[in-house]
Amino acid sequence: MDRSQELYNGDQNLEENLISHEVTESSSSVPQATNYKRWFRVSIYVIFVLFCQPLATILGRLYYENGGNSTYVVTLLQLIGFPVLVLFRFFSRIRQPKSTDTNFSQSPSFTTLASVYLCTGLLVSAYAYLSAVGLLYLPVSTFSLILASQLAFTAFFSYFLNSQKFTPFIVNSLFLLTVSSALLVVNTDSENSTNVSRVQYVIGFICTIGASAGIGLLLSLIQLLFRKVFTNHTSSAVMDLAIYQSLVASCVVLIGLFASGEWETLPNEMRNYKLGKVSYVLTLASAAISWQVYTLGLVGLIFESSSVFSNSITAVGLPIVPVVAVIVFHDKMDASKIFSIILAIWGFLSFVYQHYLDEKKLKTSHTSDLHLPVEEGHTNIQSL
Repeated sequence: MDRSQELYNGDQNLEENLISHEVTESSSSVPQATNYKRWFRVSIYVIFVLFCQPLATILGRLYYENGGNSTYVVTLLQLIGFPVLVLFRFFSRIRQPKSTDTNFSQSPSFTTLASVYLCTGLLVSAYAYLSAVGLLYLPVSTFSLILASQLAFTAFFSYFLNSQKFTPFIVNSLFLLTVSSALLVVNTDSENSTNVSRVQYVIGFICTIGASAGIGLLLSLIQLLFRKVFTNHTSSAVMDLAIYQSLVASCVVLIGLFASGEWETLPNEMRNYKLGKVSYVLTLASAAISWQVYTLGLVGLIFESSSVFSNSITAVGLPIVPVVAVIVFHDKMDASKIFSIILAIWGFLSFVYQHYLDEKKLKTSHTSDLHLPVEEGHTNIQSL
């Protein structure tokens, strides 16, 4: 009888161990599956950023090359497609539980939100207009290389707004990106075409630098806002910021379009477009859609990772533009421009490597905190 009881107890213990093992494996597979889904989303957003920004830039230059002259139109193309973000927010909100996406106790006031949307919208409209002017006067390859300096401006503004530390890799990145842009200034004679004077080239260069600085300032401000204002870092907060700042910026640019009188020349511009009316409409529509898909990817990367990471991915796509520009617009690719591309990529890699070190350090400190000894009288969560 005792022997049979021991066998029964042994079988029961074995069954309990198997069940607990299965439960442990199933519970550990849930975070792993969630992690795979997250990286899938990140990969989709990265593809949006890498392909849509170069495509939108090329389409903007195509508009200028074939008879388009309105800088306000090119500016508006970067902003006017924000209803795509509204649809994305609507469908993403349907799939998410309300309890995980709202926190009324930490929501900013209406006045605070209105001020944030207004200020960021004005900043977006300013750098979008400056980039439109720069794209008008500069070869698209030169324009994209200068715009890569946004990484340096992001680090610079983050130093003052977000206490960004200037590590050796960050300093190296700032130096390389500065030299990369300086090489293009020295090489102005070989870049100038018969349609652009030296004064216009300099204006385009200054406006592109201003646009790059505006992007860097905006991303640093977004990082500050999510640390100080939007403390409940939710998808709704990210999407609302992108939507409302685009709405404000679109209104500002539309006011400029009508106040300047450029809207009166658009019908004649469409009639005289070298590729035809249909191509005129398709070029503008494709550029607007490309910019918003790019914005969607940028916003997604900010939510899934950080503004620094999204900016880094943006910089990866910039060297793609000069290669495409040589094929499509027959831009010159001399030794100085090739060297500038190499320096820009080197500076980008240095910036990304510092970001990798920061993430690794953060994960290490988080892991060490989880394994700290528990004081007497408290229960270790890992033992539950």
